[in-house]
Amino acid sequence: MNKKKERRFFIFVCTAPALILLSLFILVPTVEVFRMSLYKWGGFSNNQVFVGLENFRKLWNDLNFFRSLQNSILLIVVVTLFTMVLSVLFATLLSREKIKGNNFFRIIFYIPNILSIVVIAGIFSAVYDPSTGLLNNLLAVFKLESLQKMWLGDQKIAIYSIGGALVWQAVGYYMVMYMSSMASIPESFYEASSLEGAGRITQFFSITLPLIWNNIRTTLTFFVISTINLSFLLVQAMTGGGPDGSTEVFLSYMYKQAYTNSSYGYGMAIGVVIFLFSFALSAIISQVTKREVLEY
Repeated sequence: MNKKKERRFFIFVCTAPALILLSLFILVPTVEVFRMSLYKWGGFSNNQVFVGLENFRKLWNDLNFFRSLQNSILLIVVVTLFTMVLSVLFATLLSREKIKGNNFFRIIFYIPNILSIVVIAGIFSAVYDPSTGLLNNLLAVFKLESLQKMWLGDQKIAIYSIGGALVWQAVGYYMVMYMSSMASIPESFYEASSLEGAGRITQFFSITLPLIWNNIRTTLTFFVISTINLSFLLVQAMTGGGPDGSTEVFLSYMYKQAYTNSSYGYGMAIGVVIFLFSFALSAIISQVTKREVLEY
């Protein structure tokens, strides 16, 4: 009995610091966000007025919020699709094909992930510059002046320009993760399939993809949540939500309402919606991508 008590005490002592930090920095702030969403408060005074669900009624009729939500969903879908496809493709090429300078390409692809989001914003602001930017000048070299754009100034394409920077930043990190999974696949699987006449594409869909699927499923949820956060930082650093709100995402809209427009309670109502949206999206992704785990 004493040993059981000692064991429980040891477990409590080991987990207590983590539980305290979790409560102070995650649970308590989350509860506070939900509580403040029911109040009308500017954020700088002690005058907090309880308004119940009024902030959510206001939110339901806020077209600017729905526009920011649309932009966020667009970024999540487009950036996730391109990042996952490119990461798996490059991981497969560098893992399965004998490419000269293999290690060099791994380093080059991974470098964007170690850069600060502010640095990335600076790089792509320069790349997208309409007069001196690399992208428009490159199009001019290939006589494609008709494709030159104001990449961050055109309302129709500005959000896609933000998405391009997010893809560039993330591809290398996930490529390395998938390469580590591919490295653990026994070479005998590919040798046996080759003897049976399977080509590279067949091997990829029949061996590689199923055996790394669990890793893809895990990273997919993590990536979607990180895209929500990083898109906010990149938008703030590159466009500030402009032009005319065309790159506004719901986190940047929440920030403006809570800390710029002095509508803290309304901003927290937006935060509650974002929290529920993120939670629901993670659950949907987990369910949709659920497959039987293959072992080898």
